[in-house]
Amino acid sequence: MIFMASKTPIPVPVAPKTRPKADDGGSVVLERRTQKTKPPQMYQVVMLNDDYTPMEFVVVVIQEFFNKDRETATQIMLKIHLDGKAICGVYSRDVAATKVDQVQDAARQAGHPLQCVSEPIE
Repeated sequence: MIFMASKTPIPVPVAPKTRPKADDGGSVVLERRTQKTKPPQMYQVVMLNDDYTPMEFVVVVIQEFFNKDRETATQIMLKIHLDGKAICGVYSRDVAATKVDQVQDAARQAGHPLQCVSEPIE
């Protein structure tokens, strides 16, 4: 079976090629400006202290979800314990929200009330 178009296709008009004219002094030249995009808003993931979550569990969570070595994770855990909170990492909004969800899910599964929040960096 052969299908035929009811109308012949109309060619797309092409702009005529013109040669650049010699500058007669009346031309306007536009300068190309580079567009600067702002970097994305960053968020810090903050872990909060409580009196029930074991320190060892906090160290393991920091190692697992924030890719810290044991010594750094222990230092962060001690800062959480002494100051009431500590920054575990700085990420874009979506990644920070995912980290918060991962930490809270792990804490719930282990039966601990550990809290974690993300805050925008100003």
